[in-house]
Amino acid sequence: MPADAFRMFQLAAQGFCCSQIILILGLDDLGKENPDLIKAMHGLCGGIGRSGKTCGALTGGACLIGLSAGKGSPGESGHLKINAMLKELMNWFEDVHGSIECEGILDQSLDEGNEYPVRCGNIVAATFNKVQEIIAANSEDPEPDEEY
Repeated sequence: MPADAFRMFQLAAQGFCCSQIILILGLDDLGKENPDLIKAMHGLCGGIGRSGKTCGALTGGACLIGLSAGKGSPGESGHLKINAMLKELMNWFEDVHGSIECEGILDQSLDEGNEYPVRCGNIVAATFNKVQEIIAANSEDPEPDEEY
């Protein structure tokens, strides 16, 4: 399901960052909540600790793919193509945005006190939609991944 702009705005207004919003949207689609997971995603905000490094939309998207296709328990296996799915997301992201780093994409520092630019909403929406596309394209091939 495509990203809901109103829901994204609502989450941003509540103080959630890009990585958290991606996961909340994914959990919404599954009809689930997981506050501990969302809390853990805070570490990826602003390019990992607001460092401006790897974009939270990208890392959030990677985590959402992991939530959908990763190994979660000893008796479970990850999807055969999880690594290819993650690589597809990363390659798409860099092609579309010209960088995988917040500062490179936004051409500005994310020092404390700087608000997330409006442009981040478009990046989050596009990334969430791409993740959903990747997951859907691989949903009929749920074989285990032997490469950990």
